[in-house]
Formats: sequence, structure tokens, C-alpha cells
Amino acid sequence: MHDPHVPPTEEMRFVARVRTRWSDEDNQGVLNNAVYLTLFEEARHAYFERLGLLQQNRFPFLLAQTHVRFLRPGRGGVDVGIEVRTLRLGNSSFEQAYRLRVEGSAEVWAEAQALLVLYEPASGGRRPMDAEFRARIAALEGL
Repeated sequence: MHDPHVPPTEEMRFVARVRTRWSDEDNQGVLNNAVYLTLFEEARHAYFERLGLLQQNRFPFLLAQTHVRFLRPGRGGVDVGIEVRTLRLGNSSFEQAYRLRVEGSAEVWAEAQALLVLYEPASGGRRPMDAEFRARIAALEGL
């Protein structure tokens, strides 16, 4: 299995800051693995909200694939930063990278890469990426 491609922190263009919850811990006293995906989703929401690309507070895309590399056990009640970078813009899909770290430290809990596909609810299928969506992401990312 290949590690997710995640650029160095200094190349990440956006950071979402959240606090993990005590209820996010599993019976072993560490962050449940499903919580990491929720944290990445929260970071995606903040990223697209900043760009003004949410549609009625909803994503215009679906998660098609994700690969997470867990580096250290996380804990509840901790301030974290989730770094986000869009790596590639395709015709109807794009790829993003994420890094979850303890806020104010170099401690990284997980890194991930995701493939997202633009979605057309009426047809239930993919749709082409519109020019505004592409332009706003490209402007932030320098793509």
C-alpha cells in the first residue's frame, strides 16, 4: 500500500482549526479511526466555505476514494489543525491532501489523500467542473 501524497506543511494553503471531543475516543482511550475522516470532512467544509463554493451549505461533490495513514494515536479534548491542499483539478474530479496535527506543535496524527467527484443530484452521476469552481480553487492553490 502506498502512503498518501501530502506536501510539506509550508506548501499547504489552508488550515482548519477544531477541537477534538472527549466522546471521540474509543474504548482504548484514543481517537476512533472514523473520527479522522470526520475531521478531514470538517476541514473540507471550512476550505470550501472560505472559497464560497458550498451550495446551500452542501458540497457539490462526493468523496470517491480516500487513503489515510495513521501516524500517532489521537486524543479527545485537543486543539488540532487540519492542513488542506488541492493537488489536482481534473474535468469532473479533483484530489486533495490533508495533515492532522496537534495545534502549535509538530506532532502529526494522520495524513490523507482523497479523490472527490463533482456530483449532479438530478442524474445521480458525475458532472463536469464549472469554470468558477476551478478558478476559485486554482487562485488559492496557485494551480
